[in-house]
Amino acid sequence: MTAPTEDRRRVSARVGVLQGAVIVGFAALAICFWVLQVVQTDKFVEMANSNYQRTLPLRAPRGVLYDRNGRVLVENRDSFTISIDRESAKHLPETAATVSKLLGLDLAEVMDIIDRHVRAEPVYRPIVIVQDATAEQVFRLRSRKKELPEILIEEVPTRRYPSEALAAHLFGYVGLASDKQLGDGINQGSIVGQQGVELAYNKLLMGRDGVRRVVVNSVGREIGPALEEIPPAEGNRVQLTIDYDIQKAVEDAFKAASDAHLTDAGAAVILDPRTGEVLAFTSQPAFDPNAFASGVDRATWASLNKDELLPLNNRALQGRYSPGSTFKMAVGLAALEEGAITPDFTVFCGGSASFYGRSFKCWKKGGHGRVDLRHAIEQSCDVFFYTVANMIGVDKIHKWATLLGLGEMSGIDLPHELSGLVPSTEWKQRVKGEKWYAGETISVGIGQGAVAVTPVEMAVYAATLANGGTRITPHVIKAVDEGKGFEPVPAPPPHSQVALDPQKVQAIRDGMWMVVNAGGTGGRARIEGHDVAGKTGTSQVISNDGRAAAVRSGKDLRDNGWFVFFAPRDNPEIAGIVFLEHGMHGPNAASVAHHILDTFFAKKDKRPLPPPPTVEMMRFDFSDSFPLPPRKPRQPAPAQPERTVAVR
Repeated sequence: MTAPTEDRRRVSARVGVLQGAVIVGFAALAICFWVLQVVQTDKFVEMANSNYQRTLPLRAPRGVLYDRNGRVLVENRDSFTISIDRESAKHLPETAATVSKLLGLDLAEVMDIIDRHVRAEPVYRPIVIVQDATAEQVFRLRSRKKELPEILIEEVPTRRYPSEALAAHLFGYVGLASDKQLGDGINQGSIVGQQGVELAYNKLLMGRDGVRRVVVNSVGREIGPALEEIPPAEGNRVQLTIDYDIQKAVEDAFKAASDAHLTDAGAAVILDPRTGEVLAFTSQPAFDPNAFASGVDRATWASLNKDELLPLNNRALQGRYSPGSTFKMAVGLAALEEGAITPDFTVFCGGSASFYGRSFKCWKKGGHGRVDLRHAIEQSCDVFFYTVANMIGVDKIHKWATLLGLGEMSGIDLPHELSGLVPSTEWKQRVKGEKWYAGETISVGIGQGAVAVTPVEMAVYAATLANGGTRITPHVIKAVDEGKGFEPVPAPPPHSQVALDPQKVQAIRDGMWMVVNAGGTGGRARIEGHDVAGKTGTSQVISNDGRAAAVRSGKDLRDNGWFVFFAPRDNPEIAGIVFLEHGMHGPNAASVAHHILDTFFAKKDKRPLPPPPTVEMMRFDFSDSFPLPPRKPRQPAPAQPERTVAVR
């Protein structure tokens, strides 16, 4: 009897275990069903809805840019974007091959775009393949819509910039947001500012994208009205301080310099010395921002980067150059304010002077004779400023030059500004670990040696001399319309205000007036009926000994030309600089400045604006001891092709 009893017990135990397992299994299923049906209800409802719903982004137009007088500078235009909806695409490589063949695109480039987006973005976000599609491309796809339901064609706003690359470095350009720019309302696929005003004021200009939720059938075609639509909100309208007429005058004058084969490179910054408002801003050569508005193609990007003249480089903010004789006002004012000289102090110039056992030549071989400060500025006498620089030393020159705005960041509201340099004993010890030698100060006295400034710093310098000691902060924004009309944007405060002696400043102004209106080298900038004050500067890019060695190099090593100015002399309303890279002489820069000033005063006097200058009108001087290198024909950037593959 024992065996049957034990067998029954074993069977009962096994049944109990089986019953327990069944109970646990059903309990687990019950819990899973509860989680799926109750806890994750929203998730699976959303997944179910996504099988027949599609969310389409509606891109917001960027805010329009206006000049100070209300003229439209940068606006928007309608364009078409072609994308692949990953949720509808059954096989991405096959779709890519079909679209590439249909539109004549490079399949490898299209697959590269797809691979990047697949790795970095969620599946519900469409992959943009072509931006700014042509009418023919759109027609081809729409005619095959039934076969390609995964292809989306969207009408989107695209930036439109002025023709002829007007103020390109000022406006900058837009492009797809980089990984570093994501966040704070910027998502993958957002179009954002990449340079210039577009970058500096991106938050104001960007606007808010909208969405459109639609119902689609099994092949992805929309059926019925939209379930929901949130319209996009356009970015704020922004009024700049720029005056279109003065900006165009700057560009026209530079074009004449290029047409004359004088130079293709340079910069100009024109300010209101009372407020710091930027009236015009250019860096040459420029580029066409329209090429970036819908995704720059590889050929254009390569062309811009291979160009020897570096058109993407913003010379006005980033170029560092010796100021040459335009630096002499800083040296003269430093000596006046330190009490080392008076305006009547004189120096005899015989064509050269000796300092520390070395002879330093004046630009005029026979010398200028005995000159005081005013005539030394007028005649740009090197010996006078060698002497004065030696009297006060490099540290006092550094002190006053930086107070006037040289060697210091201007603080302009544009990105990527670099600082120039006015040397000092502390700088040389800190950077080079060497002492400053007194003989080095002699070259600094005429704006050579270690002195290097940016064009925007020089514009601030001109404004500070013009207004009597207030180092203004240049700025390009004037007003913003957030939906209730334009509201003025307060001007940034000045960097500093130095209590300069009015009589000493007037001596500097008188000398600059004589440069233009008496016997100086700036006579080409003269405007009848208006007291223009200015100073030319010619700065070497290579030493005289180096010139002899490099004469067969083929490189353009001609001198740079500067003209710094303000007007009228005693109550200035305009100030600025013109810089011609390899422009040979400062007077050539004065020729460019003449057209700018003539336009400014024509507007003020309510007379017709002067026409764009011809080469003959500019009276450029081509005399230079260094030979003009063969002019290499610049390869224009390739025209935007009929089809543009979106690159990032």
